Amino acid sequence: MKPAQESPDPAEMARRARFGRLPNRILTEEMVEERAATVPDPAKNTYNADEWLVRYCL
Repeated sequence: MKPAQESPDPAEMARRARFGRLPNRILTEEMVEERAATVPDPAKNTYNADEWLVRYCL
């Protein structure tokens, strides 16, 4: 039989200190990160069809 009051093992104390309680809950909002897939291109949508028409047809 075990003695009534046995001194706790240091390894057991370390385990209880580390794993003695559940971790804090993580909200769903904290798990999702939203950011652009690519960097916006400043040259995008700079083509002007009317400018081409003026340059080459007049």
